[in-house]
Amino acid sequence: MTKFSDLKLSPKVLKAIAEAGYETPTPIQAGAIPPALEGRDVLGIAQTGTGKTASFTLPMITALARGRARARMPRSLVLCPTRELAAQVAENFDTYSKHVKLTKALLIGGVSFKEQDTLIDKGVDVLIATPGRLLDHFERGKLILNDVKVMVVDEADRMLDMGFIPDIERIFGLTPFTRQTLFFSATMAPEIERITNTFLSNPERIEVARQATTNENIEQGVLMFKGSRKDREPSEKRKALRALIDAEGEKCTNAIIFCNRKMDVDIVAKSLKKYGYDAAPIHGDLDQSQRTRTLDGFREGSLRFLVASDVAARGLDVPSVSHVFNFDVPSHAEDYVHRIGRTGRAGRDGTAIMICVGRDEKNLADVERLVEREIPRLENPLGGGKPEEAPQGADEGTPEEKPKRSRSRSRKKDDTPKAEAVESETQVVEQQADAPKVEETQQVEADKPKSESRTRGGRGGRGGKGRNNNNDNRGGGNKVVGLGDHLPDFIGLSFAERDH
Repeated sequence: MTKFSDLKLSPKVLKAIAEAGYETPTPIQAGAIPPALEGRDVLGIAQTGTGKTASFTLPMITALARGRARARMPRSLVLCPTRELAAQVAENFDTYSKHVKLTKALLIGGVSFKEQDTLIDKGVDVLIATPGRLLDHFERGKLILNDVKVMVVDEADRMLDMGFIPDIERIFGLTPFTRQTLFFSATMAPEIERITNTFLSNPERIEVARQATTNENIEQGVLMFKGSRKDREPSEKRKALRALIDAEGEKCTNAIIFCNRKMDVDIVAKSLKKYGYDAAPIHGDLDQSQRTRTLDGFREGSLRFLVASDVAARGLDVPSVSHVFNFDVPSHAEDYVHRIGRTGRAGRDGTAIMICVGRDEKNLADVERLVEREIPRLENPLGGGKPEEAPQGADEGTPEEKPKRSRSRSRKKDDTPKAEAVESETQVVEQQADAPKVEETQQVEADKPKSESRTRGGRGGRGGKGRNNNNDNRGGGNKVVGLGDHLPDFIGLSFAERDH
């Protein structure tokens, strides 16, 4: 069996690896590190959770141990699709380079440009960045990429999903043609294949697993769910999620819960918290500081449930995640592989459970076709019974659920939902604001000649005679019931009289 000591890494890097507790490289590491140390381009294809990050950090540290960076001219560049993944790569460099004097800078959104400019001006050996923020610094004239000797693209297929491919191509054009390129991806879409053919020179291809496979040590299951009514399905689906969590018992030490939409991430997290579950949301619309605090809490164990969008589906290294719950079936089948790859890492066992409603059955079929296996069906933990009464305010704010309308026209003030009370208040304000306009219009009508009032807008036939008698409703009299005194003469005639 290959050991790290057999990979010709520098003694200082081997010392850091031993202190981190690692002895044996993973297949992708054993395959990618030797050609990377030789200076060759590398194309690594492996499922998530197989140790791709160390596959490029370890040889880069060894190669960069000699030399010194110049101001604004980094010696190496690592591109990551998300802030979280970039921050994790930076942590890996800190772990493995603690015995080597290397400088690094992390360029991600949500952080002051000034702080990042200060680091770049001093000169960095390793620059870790998301594509957007990197190009921002370049366009501001704060960054020169002419001295990049090693360029890494991590999670390339995620870059494709997020629309970063044009940025990646532009960045490739800004770096020297003689650079070494290390390219890693979990899948090889046609667009990814095109980029590798264009920008990699005779790469060493390492593929340690079939494309889009799932770890065998992950126990998978899917709950085919149908709500009692369409308007109740969202709340009943959240109840099913809680029942699935409870059914796992003590085995569920922590879990990541994935939703397709950012709005659902917030709703599910809020619902879980209201029912006493320790949960917090994370998605792209939250502040970077809040995302960092949430992730740190989940890694440290102070947070049990992380409700996430796909921003957290790639590359986040939390080795001890026991469960992954897919609250929604992913829209793209490949995302299923990356989501459940958050559990069962580093040889541990894991559990992945998914909830599938009727409209998601097509997506489920795509997932099963991709992984080439049928995901076992689970029994409904709710047993088909009626949903229990929720605690007061547990699921407030759900857009799919509207307050019930009473058939009675009168309602007690205390029974009015908050949303309706606000709406009523708004209507009253609007009516009060419009009241002067209505009175003004009535006054103008009263001041106009009667003949003009009868003929304006073609309404003369509607109330022409009625405006001269006391029964005119707009004149302030009693409301006319039926036809009143202005009954047309021809209606009172008998049929015989009408014939004449």
